[in-house]
Amino acid sequence: MIYLTVTGPDLTFVVGILGRLMHQLRKVHWTTALRILAYVKNSPRKALLYKKYGHVCIYGYSDSGYDGDKRDRKFVIGYCIFVGENLVTWRRKKQDVVSQSNAKVEYRAIAHIVCEIMWLKNLLTKLDFRQPGTLFMHCDNQSTIYIAQNHVLHERTKHIEIDCHLVRDVWIKKVVSLLFIPSSKQFVDLLSKAASLQVFSNICSKLGMIYVYTPT
Repeated sequence: MIYLTVTGPDLTFVVGILGRLMHQLRKVHWTTALRILAYVKNSPRKALLYKKYGHVCIYGYSDSGYDGDKRDRKFVIGYCIFVGENLVTWRRKKQDVVSQSNAKVEYRAIAHIVCEIMWLKNLLTKLDFRQPGTLFMHCDNQSTIYIAQNHVLHERTKHIEIDCHLVRDVWIKKVVSLLFIPSSKQFVDLLSKAASLQVFSNICSKLGMIYVYTPT
């Protein structure tokens, strides 16, 4: 299961779910695992294509949602980061505790991606690739963006105060800016929730996944 997750973001969601069930596998899980292997077999050389776009600007997308497990109702956060319009890192992580607010979970996702973006920025700077201007993060939750812009900590943010200070600090310094996008344009849905075949194929294409060669 761990090996499959490195083949591409298209397998991250379903492999993440099966990975948590390996200690109590049932027939339906085994059948699902076989379908995953069939997908891999029928998609030879399907991989991320990296191109030269003439810049190395960093930007990312973050999202959260339930992963279909109604037993614990814990949220899953996910994010993906692009450098020069090439997808370079992605992650999905199930939260350890139950949250009563989707905005709080979205904010935690943004805090994670801020740390990752800043690390990438510092790495590229050391390699003499400097970032011009503000770095952009995309989120489909307007409440989350409002929390980042609001300088007054209040009841809604008392449980994520450290994350608030982290995100707000880079916001004030104009290092990172949050941009709202509609859910229909959210790439991270591929990592955080199940998707229809049409949506799945569309997002894979936008993430830069192609068939290196046509299967024979």
